Amino acid sequence: MSTLEEMYRSVPVVTRLYVTLSVVTTLGCALDVISPLKLYLSWPRVPYQPWRLLTNFTFFGSSLNLDFLFHIFFLTRYSRLLEETTFRGRTADYAWFLLFCGGLLTAAAPFVNVMFMGPSLAFAMVYLWARRNADVPLSFLGLVNFSAPYLPWLLLLFSFLFGASSTVDVLGIAVGHAYYYLTDVHPSITGQEPLNTPTWLKALFRSGSAAEDARRAPIAPLD
Repeated sequence: MSTLEEMYRSVPVVTRLYVTLSVVTTLGCALDVISPLKLYLSWPRVPYQPWRLLTNFTFFGSSLNLDFLFHIFFLTRYSRLLEETTFRGRTADYAWFLLFCGGLLTAAAPFVNVMFMGPSLAFAMVYLWARRNADVPLSFLGLVNFSAPYLPWLLLLFSFLFGASSTVDVLGIAVGHAYYYLTDVHPSITGQEPLNTPTWLKALFRSGSAAEDARRAPIAPLD
């Protein structure tokens, strides 16, 4: 197995699938195989173009430029950190986190005039990682030291200072906090867990894991 393939397979399954879809989508647009006009979220078009519910999360630009590479690095880093640490051994729970946040973002899209929600979902990942790793020290350019919970707010500040729209960042913070509140804060107050991962999703990942283990298992030699 080549080193590149080993690196690719070392990425956790949900992160690997999401990043792969994002790269393929961008390549398709860069090569003029796909038009971004066919990818953005448009509720009137969803009934006969249902893929828009997914592709609006996998589009991060129409060319392989520096901005795209930054977004993919950002997405890969924090998605992988969550899947390998916070949700270690709980792949279905991580998938449920993405589905929950993606569902809220999809519902909010018509009211905020945002057509591509991938950056917002990536920001939700940053927010949850920061809240779940509150004691992790971070540094900005080696000049400013701060703890992890301040990271999303610092990124939001930079978006504002550089004149970029802060809407996608605020949406990410909002849905990330909604998940954090329902899984961490609310249960500690009431003893109830309203956002448990559905049984069908856990079963889906168990069956997928079993199939992958069977595929990789060595074949016993014939006597």
